[in-house]
Amino acid sequence: MRPAKPAKRLDVLLVFDLPYTPPDTTDPTSIMKGDEWKDERDVVRTLKKLGHGVEAVGVFDDIRPLVDHVSARKPDVVFNMCESFRSDRAHEPDLAALLELLGVPYTGASSEALRLCKDKALTKKLLSFHDVRVPAFAVSPRSRPLRALPQTLKGPVLVKPLDREASEGLARSSLVRTEEDALDRLHYIHDKLHSDAILEEYIDGRELYVGVFGNERLTVLPPTELFFKQLPKRTPRFLTYKAKWDETYRRRYGIDSDTAKKLDPKVLERLFETSRTAYRLFKLSGYARLDFRLDANEEPVFLEVNPNPSIKKNDDFAWAARRAGIAYEDLLTKILSLAMAG
Repeated sequence: MRPAKPAKRLDVLLVFDLPYTPPDTTDPTSIMKGDEWKDERDVVRTLKKLGHGVEAVGVFDDIRPLVDHVSARKPDVVFNMCESFRSDRAHEPDLAALLELLGVPYTGASSEALRLCKDKALTKKLLSFHDVRVPAFAVSPRSRPLRALPQTLKGPVLVKPLDREASEGLARSSLVRTEEDALDRLHYIHDKLHSDAILEEYIDGRELYVGVFGNERLTVLPPTELFFKQLPKRTPRFLTYKAKWDETYRRRYGIDSDTAKKLDPKVLERLFETSRTAYRLFKLSGYARLDFRLDANEEPVFLEVNPNPSIKKNDDFAWAARRAGIAYEDLLTKILSLAMAG
């Protein structure tokens, strides 16, 4: 499919987060040279190719450059790729709220949706109320740590930080089989990561990702699947921080994602239906990714929702869009249109 031409030229401001205060004399787009900014580079290059005017503001610990730029330049739309402030992901909703206060349209999820989706326990409770199956789980607040495993948690359990993303805090030792190991891991999360923790039933099955984009009318993309092609048999398959971000480790064990194949049509329909339900329930807009596992009976089990997932040209979301016949240029054009529509 030939990429669609944009209806008109837009002045786009790309906002992204930095791990340090940028020099005053440096063009923010010139900072995007490291591997950590592949997403941003893909978006900037593609939007320019489409004929849009693109500027960028990198944010670390000062919101004034962003406020000043929006006030002075009045962009048509902000492409929001900012996930943290002062390297703290808890502030991701605050940056979206700032854009709302400034009255400028922006891509992706609202501040309300971002805040809701950050609470992994709350999202599971809401979906359970709507008869969506989720793993059995329990929360251990840092202020009142659990002293024993709940009776509802049997068998292997994953112990994770409640408020972290991108597999932060997940290691091989996060999967525990005894109460003693579970409590040890809880103490590590509470004491070392300074975080509340969630203990979650481990679903040993295929891991699937479903992309959705839209505001009122939703488009659900073909599922992609996570593969561990060279991991030894009987080794638990889940994305630790190292397995997600260490390229050498990923190549060694053949960790990658591809189109999910040989899915029963009924399973596929349940995945689509659940994804639409969750997207609307969490008041999402723009684009998001829903994560699932299939249990021993091939039944989908909801894991978590990821608003504003990676939009890199060769990552899961864009890959799934291409499988649906949507070129990368068209995908970004659609995301901009959704932001402008409100």
